[in-house]
Amino acid sequence: MASERTDELYKLLLGRGYPKEFCAEIAYKNMNTDYTATRMLGYLYRVSDPRIEDLVDEMLAILSDRDAIIQKKEMEHAQAVINEIYRNGL
Repeated sequence: MASERTDELYKLLLGRGYPKEFCAEIAYKNMNTDYTATRMLGYLYRVSDPRIEDLVDEMLAILSDRDAIIQKKEMEHAQAVINEIYRNGL
């Protein structure tokens, strides 16, 4: 089930005249979380008429940022576990 933000992104892309398949690919396959959809919506509200290539580039940048945040959180958790072991032993 798609979130409201994902649906909003899909409708906005369609309304701007992009091909239906492209809109579905962007919104429902790649920008399918509130975080990513909101970031892409922000981009679309700032940039009036981006080319398809620019949309794809922005999508890749957003996904890269999301992956970096996830990796950072995983590393922070791992470091917390290591610190706990140092403090209390195994």
